[in-house]
Amino acid sequence: MATVQVGLWVVVLLVVLALLFDFMNGFHDAANSIATVVSTGVLKPAQAVVFAAFFNFIAIFIFHLSVAATVGKGIADAGVVDVHVVFGALVGAIFWNFVTWYYGIPSSSSHALIGGIVGAVMGKAGSSALVSSGILKTVAFIFISPVLGFMLGSLMMVLVAWVCRRATPSKVDRWFRRLQLVSAGAYSLGHGGNDAQKTIGIIWMLLIATGYSASTDASPPTWAIVCCYTAIAMGTMFGGWRIVKTMGQKITKLKPVGGFCAETGGALTLFLATALGVPVSTTHTITGAIVGVGSTQRASAVRWGVAGTIVWAWIFTIPASAFVAAIAYWLSLQIF
Repeated sequence: MATVQVGLWVVVLLVVLALLFDFMNGFHDAANSIATVVSTGVLKPAQAVVFAAFFNFIAIFIFHLSVAATVGKGIADAGVVDVHVVFGALVGAIFWNFVTWYYGIPSSSSHALIGGIVGAVMGKAGSSALVSSGILKTVAFIFISPVLGFMLGSLMMVLVAWVCRRATPSKVDRWFRRLQLVSAGAYSLGHGGNDAQKTIGIIWMLLIATGYSASTDASPPTWAIVCCYTAIAMGTMFGGWRIVKTMGQKITKLKPVGGFCAETGGALTLFLATALGVPVSTTHTITGAIVGVGSTQRASAVRWGVAGTIVWAWIFTIPASAFVAAIAYWLSLQIF
């Protein structure tokens, strides 16, 4: 096969770059898993990141690789993908993750990667090389995931308020400090299950493009799966503390009961999206759930200015990462 002529060193370099993105994904999105449990005081930061990383990794045994299949085969025409496209996609995604981490803005690593793929593919072959069904499904969930997170988070809060209406505040706080460990574990499980698969998908895309894997293979190689789940768990362990503060306290003030409801609503949304094979944003999901929890108290409990800034970051994620990816694609043609 002609594609095998690509130097092995290039493939290894790009796999390492993909794992770096995966690490940054965990690092950047650690806040999504641990911000509520840290801000409510249920776990110390060091405990929370180890706790979340553990559940990130064990998701490998629970979820099917439907999201990896969407990213690997459902975003771009396989015949267009090559090492330059993969390089451009990863550089675009890493660039946007770094910028938003630096400024403490909770943005979507998922959509940064999708934007990177779109930008690099368009830089090579134009929009005709994109798979519209995969793109539309991903874009639709930019809006669906925060709305669903909002609805489930607020419904959970209303339900819990009714169930606990006769309990004293101190008893409720004591119960939900324990229950929040369950909800935080579930959310971290959903985070690992959805986000690790995006990097598995792009490595699979690379291996198919270079002839190291057949396009007819039912699943990516085991080593890629294990490496990706390990990388995201390690990234979570190092934690993106700048974003933890924004997610945990700047949007709305959370108590353990609110943290439990937000994480449970977010986890349910992630489980649904992963089952459907949609590369959804964990950031969008948990932000929507936190806003939903805050809004059940009173509208003024949510700092809408902060929420608005986050939404603008969401809007710019795909075009910004796509623009950088297109430039990186062109540069890679000059390098290798």
